[in-house]
Amino acid sequence: MSVAEGSNPAVSPAWSLAYPEARVGVLRMTGVRNPESDPALDRLLDETAASLRARHVGATRPDLLARPELAAYAAHYRRFDKTYHVLLQLESVAFKDKPLRSRGVLVAAMFRAELETGLLTAGHDGDRLAGGLTADVVVAGDGYTGIGGREIQAAPGDMCIRDGGGIVSSVVYGPDDRTRLSEETGTAVFTTYAPAGIGRDLLTRQMELIAEGVRVAAPGSAVESMEIVPS
Repeated sequence: MSVAEGSNPAVSPAWSLAYPEARVGVLRMTGVRNPESDPALDRLLDETAASLRARHVGATRPDLLARPELAAYAAHYRRFDKTYHVLLQLESVAFKDKPLRSRGVLVAAMFRAELETGLLTAGHDGDRLAGGLTADVVVAGDGYTGIGGREIQAAPGDMCIRDGGGIVSSVVYGPDDRTRLSEETGTAVFTTYAPAGIGRDLLTRQMELIAEGVRVAAPGSAVESMEIVPS
């Protein structure tokens, strides 16, 4: 499916000023299912983990950080005295033989794509989103409830995405609880943050990989839209 030069999410003036070269990819899928696990997807996850280990034999963290996409996220996280967690997860799977698993097939499909490309994605229940999405910048005082009910004071200056009800994710602190993926999710929206230095082709590849994983667990699911903004 071609990538639309779409209007969802909108991009705020603050985002355009603070992150003029950054993009967001938005993948919307219908007819999804979200059991805790799926045998066919588990096999794909195991194949992906084996491929990652073979690809990174003898590699070190500096080798991973030589990849432009991982370097871009690492630089963003350093601004907030944090380490890019997808880098740590990739090390665990590729270097330490940790299984590639996550609770819920939608998160597992997303996690697989993150480790393949290095790109950060948040998943949301499309029916719980309130109106359109806007790529924005966190300001002082911004907060939201994270997964599991933890109260998050978002980091001023960080990238975030908002809907009509507030922040639904930020780069440093992740997705919110209000729009979380659940067992009842039938429509899923995946938003991928792409800091400066990450091209459209890799961002498109990320969305394609997520869709591939979701369809393994839910063959009847469909891509409703796949968009990158700004165009």
